[in-house]
Amino acid sequence: MEQTRTYLVTGGAGFIGSHLCDALLKQKAQVLCVDNLCDFYDPEIKLANLRSLLPQPGFHFLRADIRDIDAMSSIFREHNIHMVIHMAAMAGVRPSIENPALYFDVNVAGTEKLLELCRLHNLKHFIFASSSSIYGNNNVPFHEEDRVDHPISPYAASKKAGELMCYTWHHLYDLSTICLRFFTVYGPRQRPDLAIHKFARAILAEQPITMFGDGSTARDYTFVEDIVNGILGAIRRVESTPDKLYEIYNLGNSQPITLRDMIHKLEIALGKPARIKRQAMQAGDVEITFADVSQAKRMLGYRPQTSFEDGLESFADWLKKS
Repeated sequence: MEQTRTYLVTGGAGFIGSHLCDALLKQKAQVLCVDNLCDFYDPEIKLANLRSLLPQPGFHFLRADIRDIDAMSSIFREHNIHMVIHMAAMAGVRPSIENPALYFDVNVAGTEKLLELCRLHNLKHFIFASSSSIYGNNNVPFHEEDRVDHPISPYAASKKAGELMCYTWHHLYDLSTICLRFFTVYGPRQRPDLAIHKFARAILAEQPITMFGDGSTARDYTFVEDIVNGILGAIRRVESTPDKLYEIYNLGNSQPITLRDMIHKLEIALGKPARIKRQAMQAGDVEITFADVSQAKRMLGYRPQTSFEDGLESFADWLKKS
């Protein structure tokens, strides 16, 4: 990447976004981090993510909401943006069932505003952070060519809508776009509402954790550094392809781990036992996620390197220090 290139990273103060900003800065890029520091979880956590970024040359933090067309228009006018990497979203299956209007406002209307700004400013490169949740209860492993027209949560529906809008702007306005379907990302800086983080804090505090179902549900946990390497591969793919493109890739680890096993391995990483409280499965939850990443390996050079055990060790070390 050339030093003169400027990457706009929405949601750049969040879990994955802040790691991506770190990686781009290491490659001597200019990074515009846009985040509204919303209170979905404690904004102090995002501010902590920013502390290591703010002193770095080439990093610029802009507090703005992607739905604020005036603020976003000013950012696009004032900066020579090379590519938009759209990470900002309302995340989480269960909260989306409780407040679907907010999820469609942020994830659908917000994405539409960004795409329109790309059109108005003649930007030709766009990366969209999608989600494995759009697969619902499809047969595994999940392939990018699978039908995904039956999402089982508002969050999943909003992410599928984002992919569809990306295709429309690609088709109409020659916007080269890659949509990346992330599979259960974990690691240092993980959001506190996600299972590994929530369980770990409860275990350390000797509080009970809630296990929904019998523990047989499984997730394709993917370490955040592997995800970031996949995003960088997508950036290279878009930048090196002269023709306009629209592509979708899974970014996962291809090794589903049951909820029971996750809790057991987390106990080992933390050196403390868990107290488990069982409850029924919740609406909107899928039974298993399992990524086929053969296309990402072939086209993006994606090679997940981190075992679940090593990733949990890294997460546990970060959590204890933080």
